[in-house]
Amino acid sequence: MLEIRCLHIDYSGVIAVENASLDAAAGQITTIVGANGAGKSSTLKAISGLVRPAQGEIRFKGEYLNGKSPEQIVDMGICHVPEGRGLYPYMSVLDNLLVGAHRRKDKAGIRDDLDKVFDYFPVLKEHRHRIARNFSGGQQQMIAIGRGIMSRPDFYLFDEPSIGLAPLITRGVLDTISRIAREENCGVLLVEQNAKLALDVASFAYVMDLGAITLSGRSADLAANEEVRRAYLGL
Repeated sequence: MLEIRCLHIDYSGVIAVENASLDAAAGQITTIVGANGAGKSSTLKAISGLVRPAQGEIRFKGEYLNGKSPEQIVDMGICHVPEGRGLYPYMSVLDNLLVGAHRRKDKAGIRDDLDKVFDYFPVLKEHRHRIARNFSGGQQQMIAIGRGIMSRPDFYLFDEPSIGLAPLITRGVLDTISRIAREENCGVLLVEQNAKLALDVASFAYVMDLGAITLSGRSADLAANEEVRRAYLGL
């Protein structure tokens, strides 16, 4: 579904990603794990058009993303749920969710997807008229995910969805992401600081270090890899 070949990202002479290649399939979670500054978030930004790579190819369903604007990439079916959530803090939950559907014209479909968001996150339905800043970090992450659902994507990019969340809330968020991938048959590329949980919910994984992909394989195999266990799982 998503193919990246020989990706190179350079910030004015500082190399963030070097010769990285990866694939992510529909209906499953693919994760990228690695230390802070490894190039994981830059990779997601290149996919969503927020960063222009110096070299390399990015294809989605066989179509090149290189040179396309973020708006065009959203229209192609890719949703980026960014690190930090990026909510409008003084807007209501409902209005934040509807921001995700601002490029859609199908009013009936928008209503259906809003019901879907409220099915995933009942607390948001109960408090849909409250402003976003009054919610906990975990609830704000629910709003960010719900906003993504409202764009009706085929593929999600999740960047550090557990930042600032308690362990129990983190597990719930990642379980919901897994449910979305399964029920909607969507592809997911997940960047997550909690490598143990990321490997637990993902089907396939890549390890990124200093901008390069150093290991890849089935998540269960990487979770059992001694090098990965020492470096990222604290075992």
